[in-house]
Amino acid sequence: MTTLQSTPVLYCGECGMPPEYCEYGPDYESHCKSWLVKNHPSIYAELRQNDAADNDTADNDTVEADAKRPSKPWTIEERLTQFYKKYQPDKLDGIAAILEKYAGKEEKLFVALVRKYGPEPEDPYYLESDDDEDDTHGVEGGIGDLSLSEKKKRRGAAAKKSTLVDTRIVIQKVSRNKRKAVTIIVGMDTVPDIKLKEVAKAFSKRFAGSSSVKDTPAGKKDIIIQGDHMDEVAKMIVDKFKVPADSVFLDIDGEFVPAGK
Repeated sequence: MTTLQSTPVLYCGECGMPPEYCEYGPDYESHCKSWLVKNHPSIYAELRQNDAADNDTADNDTVEADAKRPSKPWTIEERLTQFYKKYQPDKLDGIAAILEKYAGKEEKLFVALVRKYGPEPEDPYYLESDDDEDDTHGVEGGIGDLSLSEKKKRRGAAAKKSTLVDTRIVIQKVSRNKRKAVTIIVGMDTVPDIKLKEVAKAFSKRFAGSSSVKDTPAGKKDIIIQGDHMDEVAKMIVDKFKVPADSVFLDIDGEFVPAGK
């Protein structure tokens, strides 16, 4: 019979959450930060060091991407290869067969894959700066032969399509001491044409509690709502903000469950 060993967990003396979640609460600057510095300075220093490392990594990745920016976008085969490298490396050997099976239906294939695994890896080609759009000369038949307005239309269409495909919202619950909890919405910033502060305000009004937008170390923006409102939040995202239900997931014990199921 296996004996389970308990692992001690530290909770903040001010907000009742683990220190790594304190910054998502409304009392971090006013209460939690000073409590951590006073009572657990080593943990506070470690958290700040991790944040700095994440930011440095993101900056380095950006510089490296600029230096290696390609001259044309990925082909369908390259898109699928990069996708499986990220999510299912064991399927790389079968890419040719998959492309043959879905010939003419490649975009439907990518939509299905995104729903199952997550967003596609970003094509470095679309990281080009606005200055690059002024170059209207290039290889015949390539994007370099397009006029400036045509380039903008094509890139705008690609960006819109990518945004729609990449919309993926995950709703999580983080428990606190004394049966308290917060609801965290990850990915609301992938929904086009919305303002996160207005969304947070709508949640605050609906649930009569605190709701705020929080920057993450990875450069994303999450919405934090006081209380456990996972199901109600999912319904509100679909009904009020018109997000497709198949793009909204509930994080139930580490398993992503589509909203409405």
